[in-house]
Amino acid sequence: MSTSDEHAKPLTRSKRADARLNEQTLLDAAATLFVTAGVDVPIRDIAAKAGVGTATIYRHFPTRADLIVAVYRYQVEACVQAGPELLTSSSSPYAALERWMGLFVDFLITKHGLATAMRSGKPGFAVLQVSFLDRLLPVCAELLAAGVAAGEIHQRVEAFELMYGVGNLCIGVGTDPRYDVRRLVTLLIGGLRRPSA
Repeated sequence: MSTSDEHAKPLTRSKRADARLNEQTLLDAAATLFVTAGVDVPIRDIAAKAGVGTATIYRHFPTRADLIVAVYRYQVEACVQAGPELLTSSSSPYAALERWMGLFVDFLITKHGLATAMRSGKPGFAVLQVSFLDRLLPVCAELLAAGVAAGEIHQRVEAFELMYGVGNLCIGVGTDPRYDVRRLVTLLIGGLRRPSA
């Protein structure tokens, strides 16, 4: 191996790490703006929030559809990873479920405008709903099972029912400032607790 080869490897690794960081920054910025402005927010606004040029966005995500799908998948994976981490770090399985549901609500409300985009017929959107359920249902089921095993949560609720119910509560977000979805989700999760817990 030549001296120039030895110097090239760390540089390549550094560029890859920078590219990953850029992509994560872009996804965070896009997700934040999707909440307030929907998925049709101008690309220049996302670039400005991320502190990059629009060319950087197009280098990572050639089309708006690519960006929307990437944000969706990024947030699904963040929710997936959070489940086991919360079970380990929280004071109880119920507390872990409550915190995870907060993340799930965050995920759902960033989808402002996604339903319309998904009906657009653009490639990539068709599989999102299936992958969403495939990835998140087992995490919710694990949290519920841990709560049942600890005697904190009733056995009579299924992960699908709970996620579906929370999803329906999130539909009203943004329609009226008096509507507080987080308060309602907290009440719903509170209803899962066993009286002695």
